[in-house]
Amino acid sequence: MQQSPDLTNNTAEQEYLIKRLSKENTRDLALLHSEVYSTSVNEDYFIKKYDTAYTGIEYIGFVAYHKNGLPIAYYGVIPCFITFQTATVLAAQSADTMTHPKHRYKGMFVDLSKKTFDLCKQNGIQLIFGFPNQNSYHGAVHKLGWKQTETMQCFTMTTRAFPFKKMLTVLGLVRLYNSYMRYVVNKYSIRSKAVNSSVIADGFGGVYRNEAFFSYKKYNETHVLIIGNSKIWISIRDSLIIGDMENVTEKNFQMVIQSIKRIARKLGIRKIQFHCCKDTTLYNLFSNSSRGIPSFPVLFQDLNSSVPIEKIKFTFADIDIF
Repeated sequence: MQQSPDLTNNTAEQEYLIKRLSKENTRDLALLHSEVYSTSVNEDYFIKKYDTAYTGIEYIGFVAYHKNGLPIAYYGVIPCFITFQTATVLAAQSADTMTHPKHRYKGMFVDLSKKTFDLCKQNGIQLIFGFPNQNSYHGAVHKLGWKQTETMQCFTMTTRAFPFKKMLTVLGLVRLYNSYMRYVVNKYSIRSKAVNSSVIADGFGGVYRNEAFFSYKKYNETHVLIIGNSKIWISIRDSLIIGDMENVTEKNFQMVIQSIKRIARKLGIRKIQFHCCKDTTLYNLFSNSSRGIPSFPVLFQDLNSSVPIEKIKFTFADIDIF
């Protein structure tokens, strides 16, 4: 992996210093995150998230520091593999774009992005994909040339659960609820964390999920359920989030969904969500019973990839926040 030296920005009268992301300064992302979103994450969260050694490269990004030493902006990507037919290429997901609210509109997003793109090319990354929010979408498309292939669709289902999860959270009894949640989920869980990509099974390009990928993905707590002969990858938050579903067909779809709803009711969760790309099997199955609404735009930076970007699809499990 090639290393990049620290770089000083000269367009803002040397107001900030740009440094390559490393294991040593990854904790600064947690500090910046708390300033940007007014919420805290575990100190080692970003260390785990950017430890992508399984791909052969790691810490692909740059942090901007104010002259007083405080981190004020970040842009980086998370390496992974994309596979399509017989081709598997080194790719990366754009993630955690952040600028301190007191230091916006200084061009740091564009500066850090361009430096990261160059670093990606140096390390053999062939394409970058991302799911920007409304704050970064305009700059990504109009200033950095990202190409949008589609917009993911969100399907929402409701249950008639008594909302005791929300009540226990308000009362500060999160640990009690988490213990109960794991007790319920463990009845359906399996040890194997490998859930094959449904979009790859459909013949599209998608994120390659081997055992090394699943070992890496532990920076967020998720669960793999076995329902019949299907695997369901979920996350428990304010709602029950379905990341992906393996071996779900028209024949067993309704049975699987009803089972997930029963689990959600036991957990005191009133809402179930799933995000996916159009023209996939799961999109068709969900759209037959509920109406999807646009959610995440799917954007690409093609760095001379051998995989055509219009052939690549995603589910929510492929997004870094899952």
